[in-house]
Parts: sequence; structure tokens; C-alpha cells
Amino acid sequence: MSVVRSLIRRPRRPWRLAAEASALLIAVAVAFPLYWMVLSAFKPAGEIESTEPRPWTLSPSLDSFRRVFGQQEFGRYFLNSLLVASCVVIASALIAFLAATAVTRFKFRFRTTVLIMFLVAQMVPIEALTIPLFFLMRDFGQLNTLGALILPHIAFSLPFAVWMLRGFVKAVPEALEEAAYLDGASRSRFMWQILFPLVFPGLVATSVFSFISTWNDFLFARSFIISDTSQSTLPMALLVFYKPDDPDWGGVMAASTVMTIPVLVFFVLVQRRLVSGLGGAVKD
Repeated sequence: MSVVRSLIRRPRRPWRLAAEASALLIAVAVAFPLYWMVLSAFKPAGEIESTEPRPWTLSPSLDSFRRVFGQQEFGRYFLNSLLVASCVVIASALIAFLAATAVTRFKFRFRTTVLIMFLVAQMVPIEALTIPLFFLMRDFGQLNTLGALILPHIAFSLPFAVWMLRGFVKAVPEALEEAAYLDGASRSRFMWQILFPLVFPGLVATSVFSFISTWNDFLFARSFIISDTSQSTLPMALLVFYKPDDPDWGGVMAASTVMTIPVLVFFVLVQRRLVSGLGGAVKD
């Protein structure tokens, strides 16, 4: 029966083949820089500095990774990045969940104004706020501390997270909330035992963006961590290998490859929740 179905199956339409070919070309274009980064990390120094670069290597080497892991502060940078990213993801997710619930389920004055402010905050470029944030962190005594990286990233992650979670909270039927109250559930119990699991895919989706932006941050780490290198994060490790007069491109590519691995691991762990979160929320 399956053979008959395959025989009578209609050929694919030309527009579908064109769309699939375009998607494949876009995927190759996006993945090529990552491939070149990993390839350069395994190339010996002679091939990296060659005037005729080749998209392959016949003599892979681990010398670049040895230089990266040989740096005494590299492990500390890694732990600092992991700590900052974890704090930002957890704090921004919880605050965004509470804020999205408040602006969706409660009616109060200036609710629309608050939502518009969240939207306007997304339009302000980070570079324009770096100097004011520097003076703010200085006045609070947070320079050269991880708090100078955690607080700004939480602030920049919240507008997007609140806007996205607002749709998830709004999609949860109000009848479900009324039924929970009739069964004797308190407001806090409804929020954490019923509403929170339903909007959890949305939390995962927002957490991915928060994690990636925090993990790859170089601007704040360079601006707020001035003298105490023990508080630096992993992107700052690239400066160890990049010198204007004699850059170590193998070390830069190897360190960048190591930086990419936690992002890929985090994405693999949450990919199912991420797909459901980006696909939509609960339907009535």
C-alpha cells in the first residue's frame, strides 16, 4: 500500500523546491563563519598566516587549544561568565513572569503607559547607554564587580521578556483561573502551580535570548571591569590573544570555539521547550 501511495504522490511544486533551496543556501551562509572559526582553531600557525587560505586542513593541530587552556585566568573567566549568565537568566525570567502577569491580569492606571515604556526601552541602543550606566555603576560602587554586569543585562532583558510573556499569559483562559479560585486555590497558588507551568515554554524562549546576549557580551565587560581582571568574563579572554602588533589568530579562534560550546549545549537542552515557546502559547 505504501508503494502505491509513493507512486501516485505528486511531484513537489517548483516554488517549494525554490524555497527549500533558498533556505539551504541561507543555512550554509550562516554556518560558514562558524565552520571557518572551528577550522582556524585546528589549523597550524603556518596555514592560518598563509596568503592562500584553504577551506580545509590536512594537518590538524591542538596547539591553539593548548595555549587557550594554558592561560591561568581562563578558567576563572569561564566561571564568571557562567555565574553572570545564570543570574541574568533566572532573575529576568522570574521578574518578567511577575511583570507580564501584572500587566495582563490586573487593571491599574498607566498600564498602557508601562507597556509602551517597555517597547521604547527596546529601541534605545545599548551603546548610547553605556556611558550613563558607567557613571551609575560608579556611584553605586559596583565597578570591577560582577554586579556591574548582572544588573544592566537584567534591565535590558526584561522589556523583550515581558512583551513576549504577556502573550503567553493572555492566552491562558480566564475560565481556568476562575475554576481554580472556585476550587479554593489562592492567587499565589494559581500563579506558581497552574499559570507558571503553562507559560514555561515562553520563559525558556526568552531565557535563550537572555543567555546568548549575556554570554557574548563584550561591551559591558570591557567598560565596567577596568582594573580587577579576576572579575572579567570569557569574552575578555580574547584580548589575551589579540595584540595589534602580533595577533594570535589561532588562539582567538580556539577561544571563540570554546565560548560557543556552552551556548550550543544550552540550546540543545532547551530546544524542545524553545520550539513550543516560539510556536505559541496555550489556546482556549
